[in-house]
Amino acid sequence: MHGGSLPIGRYCATALGRLGHMVDVFEAPLFKSAFDGLKELKIASADLDHLENSFLQVVSSAVMAKTEIMQPDLVLALAQAPLSRQTLSKLRQKGVPTAMWFVEDFRVFQYWRSFAPYYDFFAVIQKEPFFFELDRIGVKNVMYLPLAADPEFHRPLEPDAVDKKRFGSDLSFLGAGYPNRRRAFASLLRYDFNIWGTEWDGAAELEPVVQMQGRRISPQEAVKIFSCTKINLNLHSSVKGDRDVVPGDFVNPRTFELASCGAFQLTDNRELLPELFSEKEITTFGNMDEMREKMDYFLEHPEERREIARAARKRVLAEHTYEHRMQDLLQKMMETRILRPGQDGEANPLSEADPELRSRIEELLDKYKLSPGVGFEDLVFHIRRAEGRLDDLETSLLFLDEWKKQYKK
Repeated sequence: MHGGSLPIGRYCATALGRLGHMVDVFEAPLFKSAFDGLKELKIASADLDHLENSFLQVVSSAVMAKTEIMQPDLVLALAQAPLSRQTLSKLRQKGVPTAMWFVEDFRVFQYWRSFAPYYDFFAVIQKEPFFFELDRIGVKNVMYLPLAADPEFHRPLEPDAVDKKRFGSDLSFLGAGYPNRRRAFASLLRYDFNIWGTEWDGAAELEPVVQMQGRRISPQEAVKIFSCTKINLNLHSSVKGDRDVVPGDFVNPRTFELASCGAFQLTDNRELLPELFSEKEITTFGNMDEMREKMDYFLEHPEERREIARAARKRVLAEHTYEHRMQDLLQKMMETRILRPGQDGEANPLSEADPELRSRIEELLDKYKLSPGVGFEDLVFHIRRAEGRLDDLETSLLFLDEWKKQYKK
């Protein structure tokens, strides 16, 4: 309903559409205000827990209702998706494959233990010992799927004077106020430094550099911040407040988004980072002294910053887009026979149609942005969802669909 996995889900949907798939998105944020309203009832915590769980069951049932209409080949969920175990079990019984991309740190967010066994496929942003832990609870269909960027959205910008004044600085950080970040950034206040994002309340010494009263930053604003900043700091989160730079494995989405924007970043060392980017593409640090040393150096060497940033974007375009990730996910699911591959070599029925009719159908497919190989049911699905008057071809197709339902054996 909100949070960091929400935009990632939207990027996935866009990528799948670009790959030629028909995608429908269940927008859970539509329900967030009602869910939040439950907290205003001033009732006992046990009653509130019951109401919240009941509410999420309704949302999950709404997802189920969508699948009844669409009859999808796959239901893809992102971390914290409002899908209950009951709904996942029903989808499995109906033969609808499900997959989750768990874009969280498994050590911090452990709700995966309750939900992972109910998904047919589980993609994760970490490797061992997560694979071992999943295997222990019976989850066999697992793959490592690192995060990515959408290069059409996360792209280099030429900011105007207004944006430069509003978003520009020598250094900036965009993200939540985890304990290790609060500790680390307190030593950077002598720099021209901006902090963007939420959960910085109570960090009194950082208050002068926290922008926009610590509100959530939109993806559109994030791209402007990246483009207007000389050095983007990318310190991965940790709930441990006794260390600034905490060793870790997964690579956060900001790493890919900054690279895709052609923005220079300083990132803490991550176990899985070297297989994704080289030091010629992303500059790393192992402790605060090294970070400050590199900050000072690169503030004085803008051309080196630009060269490294250009190389990082080139790597993203070649290997780290959401289209790459969705292709890898679907391929792996076909290898494990959870998804059926497409039927190669089938004749295109349009090739045998009357030229005038073929032209009309092609115009209709273009109207709904569908590929020539789209199935009849998928085309009808789009016609039923559209608004406005039907033309004669659309009317005929809907009539044919009703006829099929009446006389289907």
